[in-house]
Amino acid sequence: MQQLRFLLFLLAAAPAFAQQPAPYRPAARQINNMVHTRLDVEFDYEKRHLIGREWVTLKPYAAATDSLRLDAKGMNIATVALVQGNAQSTLKYEYNQRQLLIHLKQPVPAGEAYTVYIEYTAKPDELNVKGGRAIEGAKGLYFINPDSAVAGKPVQIWTQGEPDSNSAWFPTIDEPNQKTTQEISMTVPAKYVTLSNGQLVKQVATAPGLRTDTWKMDEPHAPYLFMMAVGDFRITKDTWRGKEVNYYLEPQYAAQARAIFGKTPRMLEFFSQRLGVDFPWNKYHQVVCRDFVAGAMENTTASLFGEHAQGSARDLLDWQYAGVEREIAHELFHQWFGDYVTAESWGQLTVNESFANFSEIIWAEHEYGPDAAAQQADISLRTYFRDPANFLLPVVRARYAEKDDMFDGVVYQKGGNILNMLRAYLGEEVFFQGLKRYLTENAFGTGEAHKLRLALEEVSGQDLNWFFTQWYYGAGHPVVTIDYAWDVARKVQSVTVKQTQAGQPFQLPFTIDYYVGGKVQHQSVMMTEASQTFTMPLAARPDLVNVDAQKVLVWQKEDHKPLAEFAYQQRHAARYLDRREALRAAQSKPADPQAQKVLLAGLGDKTPALREMAVQVLDLKNAPLRKAATPMLEKMAATDAAPQAQAAALAALGSLKQKSYAPLFGKALGSPSYRVQAAALEALLPLNPAQALARAKAFEADSKGPLTGAIVLVYGQAGSVSQWPWMRTKFDAADPNGRFQMLQGFGEMLGRIDDPTALAEGITRIRDLTVQYKRYVDYQRVEGLLREVQQQQGKRANAAVAASLVDQAVAAIEAAK
Repeated sequence: MQQLRFLLFLLAAAPAFAQQPAPYRPAARQINNMVHTRLDVEFDYEKRHLIGREWVTLKPYAAATDSLRLDAKGMNIATVALVQGNAQSTLKYEYNQRQLLIHLKQPVPAGEAYTVYIEYTAKPDELNVKGGRAIEGAKGLYFINPDSAVAGKPVQIWTQGEPDSNSAWFPTIDEPNQKTTQEISMTVPAKYVTLSNGQLVKQVATAPGLRTDTWKMDEPHAPYLFMMAVGDFRITKDTWRGKEVNYYLEPQYAAQARAIFGKTPRMLEFFSQRLGVDFPWNKYHQVVCRDFVAGAMENTTASLFGEHAQGSARDLLDWQYAGVEREIAHELFHQWFGDYVTAESWGQLTVNESFANFSEIIWAEHEYGPDAAAQQADISLRTYFRDPANFLLPVVRARYAEKDDMFDGVVYQKGGNILNMLRAYLGEEVFFQGLKRYLTENAFGTGEAHKLRLALEEVSGQDLNWFFTQWYYGAGHPVVTIDYAWDVARKVQSVTVKQTQAGQPFQLPFTIDYYVGGKVQHQSVMMTEASQTFTMPLAARPDLVNVDAQKVLVWQKEDHKPLAEFAYQQRHAARYLDRREALRAAQSKPADPQAQKVLLAGLGDKTPALREMAVQVLDLKNAPLRKAATPMLEKMAATDAAPQAQAAALAALGSLKQKSYAPLFGKALGSPSYRVQAAALEALLPLNPAQALARAKAFEADSKGPLTGAIVLVYGQAGSVSQWPWMRTKFDAADPNGRFQMLQGFGEMLGRIDDPTALAEGITRIRDLTVQYKRYVDYQRVEGLLREVQQQQGKRANAAVAASLVDQAVAAIEAAK
């Protein structure tokens, strides 16, 4: 499962506050074990119902049982019977709209298989359920535009089962420690394509305009991984070692299928070889669907992605690794960690999701090199650090309020970096041998952190209880200060690391690198106390002392080395984070000539993300720095090959509001990159509003993502109410990130128009968006924007209307939870 990602200018950390202890959540007791699930389903598009027949085969686990309890949410149950050869015997049952309790007439011995037949109707749109922070929906089965009411939007059906929503469309034991083979027959309009787990074994025309597709899964997997997708998808076929690897996209995006998903066969090869366990399933397909309730989902052999994973050739120019390619690696790695070996309970989700997060790092390393891997690890770690509520929770949790709560920055981002840290400690080969042992010992079964520890101990010969105790079962992370002292007489360098976080100190293995006379000396140390000093005799005072030289520790540090050493680190230390740390140190001292040299060097860094960062941390109000930087910024704005860096340079030059740059901005408006065009348009706006307005109108027909946001901003400042319908339509069509990015332009427009209908439409949309995503964003900034609209309208004809609408909107936002 890939979390919903909010890349918002309004992003806010969730407040940390004391909570009541969450209930204890053990792994589900196994009374009956599922063996095989056969489904025969058809769809009522008008009612948004699924009409199903199910044959579920089970075996009592440890003792005889005379009952079967299945999860079945909000269904109409028509028939429940025991299958006895070719005959059926009606069974009594009790149903409370959440679970179906079936009485088996007589006890069935442990290990003896029996089959129950059920006829039912699933009504997902009538369920009274809601999603959580990570997975927005809990209906299980989704009908997208089934009545074709939205022009241009495809008609689709898809499912989303994790953590326990598949029981909204078929009765099952909806727990991760159940494993079952499956067979699904779907009767659908013949014009549509279907996808499910396993292989397509049969297609039969069943009635005029209808077809039944049967998909069969011969290896067992968890019920939450069952999936269906139905729609007008164009299939692009690929292979890996003779297995089908296909990509399902909407027809208009099919031409980009290989550009988006084409690395999948190479990923399959790399992960298979690195893990020492070949991809364990008979095929691997990927489908992109509309209105998905999460980022993506690792259904066994058939991963599902949200619509952000399809785009035009122009869209792809602005894509970065941290977007879709990272997500493709994430879901694919789940086919081993999560599908092949599944967390025994949601409290053990780390053995699914931490590994998937870790895969983003190792694929980046394999495909693009160590800088890309370090960048991805750093993005993840900063996501974890952004929310202080994360610091209170361990990775493995036996207590949590809701299953969805486990899908957080602790399990994902912190967990992935813990694995990367463990890899560095054990060494590459030992670490991956341990993963191979874990996978093979638990194949088609379940796993947990203790099993992972035992596997790693078996191959490494080391006791790792200390590591798992502090990183998996304890909360938080080290917070340290680092100080340095050079003993001239003894020629000894001292490094004092002090842990300042509350509680017990962490045991920390790391490497200290000493740079003397152009050479590097490595010192491996183990920190075991709250404050510890490490010493190293050297031939001369070092030019640089680099603590945690591998840059893998999960910690927050205050490094007291002088700026000159950070400058040396930028030039001579090899790693991405060495250079990033130098930029961050220089940012805090913009008037220092040494800092300015670091920032200017950052503008030429080999990694686009660091060039972008260097631009963003420049203090262009500092005259000497501005004079030195502008020639480099001009070159970047004109020729940088990375759209993210080029756009950053354009934005920086735009902040200077110098009319001499208008031709440069005008030329950049011809870029094929939406991101570059957006930056150029926003830079042009204060220099020549009329020209910016004319160009914005010309871009309307082909504007996406950041360019749409830039056009909205131009219309907000320089347009009129005649542009409002276009703004409203684009807002409604955008994803949450896109809508939040339009808020500034929305506010500008709403503050100066005299159309009460448009005022109501705009303020209502801002209100509804903020209420829905309040927990993710700095909602008080949105309230401030609304008050600015009210203030700007204060002397206009609709002042009273605006005041009433804003008051109601702010009240609704405040009341939202």
